[in-house]
Amino acid sequence: MSDRRIRKIVILGGGTAGWMTAAALAKVNAPPQFDIVLLESDDIGIIGVGEATIPTIHWFNKLVDLPEPELLRETRATYKLGIEFVNWNGDGSRYFHPFGRYGGPHDASMFYHRWIRAHLAGDPDSHQDYSLTTRAALAGKFAPPATDPNSIFATLGYAYHFDAGLYAAFLRRRCESKGVRRVEGKVTKIDQDPQSGFITALTTHRGDVIEGDFFVDCSGLRALLIEGTLKTGFDDWSHWLPCDRALAIPTERVQDPIPYTRSTAHAAGWQWRIPLQHRTGNGIVYSSKFSTDEAAAATLQSHLDSKPLADPRLIRFLTGRRKKAWNKNVVAIGLSSGFLEPLESTSIHLIQSGIAKFLSLFPTRDCHPETVEQFNRVFDADVESVRDFLVLHYHRSAGRSEPMWQYCQHMALPDEVAYKMAHFTRTGRVVLTTDELFREASWFAIMMGQGLRPADYNPLLDGISAEENRSHLARVKQQISAALGSMLSHEDYIRKAAKLP
Repeated sequence: MSDRRIRKIVILGGGTAGWMTAAALAKVNAPPQFDIVLLESDDIGIIGVGEATIPTIHWFNKLVDLPEPELLRETRATYKLGIEFVNWNGDGSRYFHPFGRYGGPHDASMFYHRWIRAHLAGDPDSHQDYSLTTRAALAGKFAPPATDPNSIFATLGYAYHFDAGLYAAFLRRRCESKGVRRVEGKVTKIDQDPQSGFITALTTHRGDVIEGDFFVDCSGLRALLIEGTLKTGFDDWSHWLPCDRALAIPTERVQDPIPYTRSTAHAAGWQWRIPLQHRTGNGIVYSSKFSTDEAAAATLQSHLDSKPLADPRLIRFLTGRRKKAWNKNVVAIGLSSGFLEPLESTSIHLIQSGIAKFLSLFPTRDCHPETVEQFNRVFDADVESVRDFLVLHYHRSAGRSEPMWQYCQHMALPDEVAYKMAHFTRTGRVVLTTDELFREASWFAIMMGQGLRPADYNPLLDGISAEENRSHLARVKQQISAALGSMLSHEDYIRKAAKLP
């Protein structure tokens, strides 16, 4: 029987996607079964606007044995407890999407129904009062989740802000120490097998020929292999997510960086603010149909809270995905597989989602069609669930009357979004499939924050009295207040955790 095992994997492109892929492959390649080569050019820049993550980043850091103190020091990271949304329902409005759970440590999804019942009976307390993660974020404090399931600290959840360029460089050093070979160069020729259409080799402008059994396309929006060569096709989602441009600009560090990302809505898009240890990442995402680049730049620069460190950098994109993220012997990881704007910081998650699914479906050299099909099915489902979550933000932008927002408010919705909204408003339930990325707390936060209000709650709660329900909620608030008083400031916790002077 011939040897069908993969002996050489070639990754085209560095940046966050390329080096995360290389790090994961290097980790599982022990003892070595295949060679890993990464081809990139220093002359080709990376997008690099994704400096915020979501809690799934912990899975990847654990996979590649990346200790948190080292991550904090090497990438100048800060903690992220969630995202604050400002002006999304009109100027002056604001709400918070926490990464932790609402309620007490054992409330689970029943908390929402406890709060809804009290709210319908006239209780004025906001649902945000019952989130330790939210209250800690807005108070500028931080603590890690407790391992004791009975502790109120077990309801916390967090991710990181970090410098994406430093993160990629850090992973590169680790990868090269584990045998990953980096080749400098630009691709000038791509060879394919005349019968199967599989890619067989890449040739660089220096004349290097890099052969491989399998290729990972991390070439970003250019998608040189998956689209430029294999002509896979693209599903355009701009009718649901109309923003198609971004301007990014770093500014000087602000004192005591906050432990959350801020997203501020403007006339034709929204602005991000991501605090790091050494600087602040800023940018504006907007639709070229409703704004000029000059107007977007003026809006961005007039809303900065510290001195710019560079000129705004323009990024053009189209929201959507490849019709197949895996085609023949090429899998697209990162922006080459498609683009979903950074509204909920999912770019790095989708990188590691592709990596995880590729590892679990690791192929032989013939890339069996059933293996490829399964990857595309599960990855597509992940991307679609993220898309739907983003669409909800735009569609429920009541209070904004500018043309772009009016378009979003009246656009036809994906069926799943409409179903979730209807189910929540009628019954108070958040209906999810098993593998959706964003869970009940996230959907609840956005639906409530964007103005949806449930008309009913789970009738099982009627087994207890209204007074007993109110007393339970009061105890949770008391627990949260006591916990908040014991937490360190975000700045102090970073210094402690990273072992900084």
